Amino acid sequence: MAALKEIKKRINSIKSIRKTTSAMKMVSSAKLHKAESTIYNMLPYSEALHHVMESSLTGDYSGPLSHERPVLNVAIIAFSSDSSLCGAFNSNVSRELRKTIDQYKKSLSDEHIFIYTIGKKVYDNIRKTGITITKNFENLAGKADYNTIAGFAESLITQFGNNQIDRVEMIYHHFKRAGSQELVNEPLLPVIIPVPEKQEYQNGDYIFEPSREKILRMLIPKSIKLQLYTALLDSNASEYAARMIAMQTATDNADDLVNELTIEFNKSRQQAITNELLDLAGGSM
Repeated sequence: MAALKEIKKRINSIKSIRKTTSAMKMVSSAKLHKAESTIYNMLPYSEALHHVMESSLTGDYSGPLSHERPVLNVAIIAFSSDSSLCGAFNSNVSRELRKTIDQYKKSLSDEHIFIYTIGKKVYDNIRKTGITITKNFENLAGKADYNTIAGFAESLITQFGNNQIDRVEMIYHHFKRAGSQELVNEPLLPVIIPVPEKQEYQNGDYIFEPSREKILRMLIPKSIKLQLYTALLDSNASEYAARMIAMQTATDNADDLVNELTIEFNKSRQQAITNELLDLAGGSM
């Protein structure tokens, strides 16, 4: 009987955990839907900005924010989540960040590598290794605030313009769909100017007011802020998708385990009943 009570206790415990994982899966699904809507609502603005930048280009353009130079100082921005239970989401970011830092350490010393973290998990993981974190943005991973991101992007633009940093890289998960998130490491500065697509018919010359150079000087900082904000939205959506999948997997595993334990419980109870019947039959004889 003690074994039956133990199995029954395990079944009830797993059922209780299953309720939690199922609820977390539904919460993550709702947050993912909201994050997807935010990304899709921003796409028209992003596409329009990209189109205007392409239309403003004629030949090669070399501005202060698109000028590549030898990397003497580098800034790395890593996006993670503030909480766990989202599979390998955070560990993948931390692993890629350490790999990137190790690559730059081959040519740069620690004081020339600036680490910015968005998300408590990557901050805690990297800090344990003894690496100095330049700045951690708290509570930004769970709540995408454009003003905070825009201010951060403005400071990076100023540092790049003053030659205090020569390159800025971002490490984050790019959200493709609910079941697919891609870990990317892409440059933020210097800016990669989009190449105008070839058109079948050549358009006539247009008069720009103000000049193309002034237009690009205004648009490129906006593009940098938008790119950084998009990375944050991508990371948030990927986090919710990863947690939803992880909780769905945990719920399915709980169902399988409950079924196995139920079968084991029934077999043990049947065996106990059979033993009692044999004892009764042996006693009567």
